[in-house]
Amino acid sequence: MPSWFTNLTVGQILAFSLGVLLVLGLFVKLWKTIRPVWRGVREFLEDWRGEPARPGVPERPGVMTRLHTIETDVAELKPKVAAIDHEVHPNSGASLRDTVDSIQVELREHIAQQQG
Repeated sequence: MPSWFTNLTVGQILAFSLGVLLVLGLFVKLWKTIRPVWRGVREFLEDWRGEPARPGVPERPGVMTRLHTIETDVAELKPKVAAIDHEVHPNSGASLRDTVDSIQVELREHIAQQQG
């Protein structure tokens, strides 16, 4: 054995052991605090990147893939929404709304004639 080791007193060995235990205890406490935060960060990153398909588990696309899908779907819906908007607002007489308003006016006139 090295001479420095054989020259240690019981107090020095106890102090060293206590120091090691204290450092380990602090490390465990710190790890218990950091671990849930790290788990959340890891889950966020997994969701961001997505996961490839595995046997029995479908692919989970990442955020950027999902965002691209949403943008594509919105681009496809814009003309349809514009067509619906055209039909439900009064305009030059070519919309469904104009036709319904015209029928309503004619119906009121017909009812007034029948009652009058």
